[in-house]
Amino acid sequence: MLGLIQRVTSASVTVNNDVVGEIQQGILLLLGIQKTDTEDSANKLVDKILAYRIFSDADNKMNSNVQQIDGGILVVSQFTLAADTRKGLRPSFSSAAPPAQARELYDYFVTQLRNKHQKVATGIFAADMKVSLVNDGPVTFMFEME
Repeated sequence: MLGLIQRVTSASVTVNNDVVGEIQQGILLLLGIQKTDTEDSANKLVDKILAYRIFSDADNKMNSNVQQIDGGILVVSQFTLAADTRKGLRPSFSSAAPPAQARELYDYFVTQLRNKHQKVATGIFAADMKVSLVNDGPVTFMFEME
């Protein structure tokens, strides 16, 4: 499971000119799901994101996590994260999970995240989404869970 997180001061997702998910300070998570991903990899990524210390403490050090600052998390499905770009001029998506499997794991991931954190918003799985964000820092990290 692939997760690209960005520390944001705000982020939103629009589908057909309607805002379907938005947060203020927190994390924008672009979530890529691969064929080999399982509920276990989803659980590991949930725990990692919630505990990852990317927010400033009183000494302006990255020592606080999203729960400690009472921040939001905006989850956006993005199968293109699973692209293999090592060869050629066109991405290969052979490692990306097929839509039914990806949808099931995406829903599971969001449910587990909401069970542990109250401020969770989402985009719409497989929709054509417009994502707006103000990256704070910028601070961006890539995770890969097996």
